[in-house]
Amino acid sequence: MADQNFSLEKIDANRWRIERQGNMRTSGIIYASAAMIDTIRADQSLAQVANVACLPGIVGSSLAMPDIHWGYGFPIGGVAAFDLDEGVVSPGGVGYDINCGVRLMSTAIPKAEIAGRLQQLVEGLFANIPSGVGSHRKDLKLKNREHRDVLLRGAVWAVDHGYGTAQDLRHIEDTGCIKGADPDAISEKAYERGSPQLGTLGSGNHFVEIDWVDEIYDEKAAAQLGLVKDFIAVTVHTGSRGFGYQVCDDFLKVMLRASEKYGIALPDRQLCCAPVSSPEGKQYLSAMAAAANYAFTNRQIIGHWVRETFEQVLGRRQRDLGMELVYDVCHNIAKIEEHVIDGKPRRVCVHRKGATRAFGPGHPQLPEDYRETGQPVLIPGDMGRCSFVLTGTQGAMEETFGSTCHGAGRMMSRHQAIRQAKGRSISRELSGQGIIVRAAAKGTMEEEMPDAYKDVTMVVDVVAAAGVGKKVARLRPMGVIKG
Repeated sequence: MADQNFSLEKIDANRWRIERQGNMRTSGIIYASAAMIDTIRADQSLAQVANVACLPGIVGSSLAMPDIHWGYGFPIGGVAAFDLDEGVVSPGGVGYDINCGVRLMSTAIPKAEIAGRLQQLVEGLFANIPSGVGSHRKDLKLKNREHRDVLLRGAVWAVDHGYGTAQDLRHIEDTGCIKGADPDAISEKAYERGSPQLGTLGSGNHFVEIDWVDEIYDEKAAAQLGLVKDFIAVTVHTGSRGFGYQVCDDFLKVMLRASEKYGIALPDRQLCCAPVSSPEGKQYLSAMAAAANYAFTNRQIIGHWVRETFEQVLGRRQRDLGMELVYDVCHNIAKIEEHVIDGKPRRVCVHRKGATRAFGPGHPQLPEDYRETGQPVLIPGDMGRCSFVLTGTQGAMEETFGSTCHGAGRMMSRHQAIRQAKGRSISRELSGQGIIVRAAAKGTMEEEMPDAYKDVTMVVDVVAAAGVGKKVARLRPMGVIKG
């Protein structure tokens, strides 16, 4: 691994450069404010930015968003694009939780209307949506044929089985289904792990959160997205569960052998990879697409159960609640995309590891009703502060392959957070702020306490100032369920 103590050149107030050195094929660019740099230097994430820059066929710079922190292979918050002929694809550039992502639903419910029902809503969500390690629903266990269908069709499968509506699909990245998935590329162990876990939240930083819109920065964009000040919104954050984890684990072994087979010098074994055009590279992308489609289906089903819970608790029909899908984004993914590079359109494999696609206004892959605003970008913070809704920009298209940050980013490991929380009641502290939290395990509350994360406001201010995201609205948490 590269030395973490290399010099950083300050480009401007929001950008820093690691100059090309050693085996680096390009430079590294980090989006951060001066106040963030010492925290970023505290782990090995900058060395990981430099390591990614050593991989064959990298196009442009090795990039890192302001929520950067140490990850497996790539830093979390890392973005890198690779040539389709000479470049590589790496599971470490996607992550274990393939297509971990965020879904936001707007509502026609004023904040004041649920003040006396908040506890019931939180308890209802906790009862209806399985949370925590190994969680599953007894009434939804996939048989082999159904499982394969989920992998091929993604959220379309969920809608066809009564989970949500066809209207939802237009507001999901890739309409909820990445093409090219191959169920035959998936191991039996992955099928076994995935079969009982569809429609579950999982553990760690995954959550369902009842928010209220407390600030609007762009009235026109907010109106287009259906966000109204002082009204309720609901955020869902989860991914492909044990299924995606197993797919990643299986292919790390494949990629270690492939790296040796194709003579790829690795600065870190966690960056094991294969040429995008190789049989191993194509097989990984097909398996990754299958896991991504599992995750889209997972969030679609959970979104349906969120709607059902609000209907049950508030005693109102869906059309009266106005619970509409704003957007659903993935932030652990590798995609073949066309970008303008050196003035010419070029297809590249873009890795986003803990980073969100942020296509700008006019992009043909966006739904028509968002072509003018740019893609909605959903940036959750921690359960005690706030989250943000942004839109993609032309600046992101020009600088970051249409990418921006995905969240606040951890400041402490989970073990550090547990030590820091000793003697405290995190739930009581949050209750004092008017936030009701239900978690499957006490340890989750401690691991996920607000202090464990960077201040998401600082993170979002950097991407907004750098022009790779535009602020639309701020959300404040009221009720949270966690695994």
